[in-house]
Amino acid sequence: MNRRSFLKKLAASVLALFGVGGGTYYYAREIEPGMLKIHKETLTSTKIPKSFDGLKILQFSDTHVGFQYTLEQLDQLSTEINSHNPDIVLFTGDLVDEPNQFMWDHRISDILKNIHGPEGKFWIYGNHDHGGYGTETVKEAMDAGGFKLLQNNHTTLKKGNDFITLAGIDDVMLGQPDLDKALEGIDPSAYTMVMIHEPDYADKAKQYPIDVQFSGHSHGGQVQIPLVGHIYTPAYAEKYVEGNYLIGDLQLFVSRGIGTTRLPYRFLCAPEITLFQLHSEQEHNA
Repeated sequence: MNRRSFLKKLAASVLALFGVGGGTYYYAREIEPGMLKIHKETLTSTKIPKSFDGLKILQFSDTHVGFQYTLEQLDQLSTEINSHNPDIVLFTGDLVDEPNQFMWDHRISDILKNIHGPEGKFWIYGNHDHGGYGTETVKEAMDAGGFKLLQNNHTTLKKGNDFITLAGIDDVMLGQPDLDKALEGIDPSAYTMVMIHEPDYADKAKQYPIDVQFSGHSHGGQVQIPLVGHIYTPAYAEKYVEGNYLIGDLQLFVSRGIGTTRLPYRFLCAPEITLFQLHSEQEHNA
């Protein structure tokens, strides 16, 4: 769907919703976008080594800084992230809304640098990161902020002789995603996680030796209507919109993200960060 069609459909849903009254409009514009939720999940598998039991991974996504989301809010978010003491931090794409119009300086990198991930901070490209000629500019900011890009490659997370794998691919819409390249050389018996901005790509990822996929992109639809649900989500987030799904042997987690795009509203779809904790099934069965 092109930008004009998107805006027409979203605007129609917003008008239908806000016809309820001005209070609803105020809530969706001014209140709910700031109501950050902390979503918690446990990842349990026999493939997780005992030494990784209790490891905390925090995912945040789709900040869209510059469109109704400020650097001051990003700074507050960094404080909230640090309060959960994650071991690893994942950012699943779309740092700023329009890279070609954003006033780039050291401030955004300084905020990203303040996010604590003692065992690693990793990120992937989203479609807005590549859009607006932002590919290299966003990478420079994320590099300066201490985040390592996973773009059709993977890293091995080690504890002694034990390890798990974290991979990431390029953005599906505007990049050149290559799961084969990202997973090249991995141990198929290792617990393997992958970051993919667009959640519907899980239908392809399920064909690979991947245990978990972390995605964003959908914003959960931003506006949800009671008894109806979300009205619209972007391409490659039409099937899997929010929450967790089991697709074959693959666990998919789709974040509602932090910011908004196109229209500055959220209704029944509060922003969120997700805190995952690993648990070795062997340990719990002992």
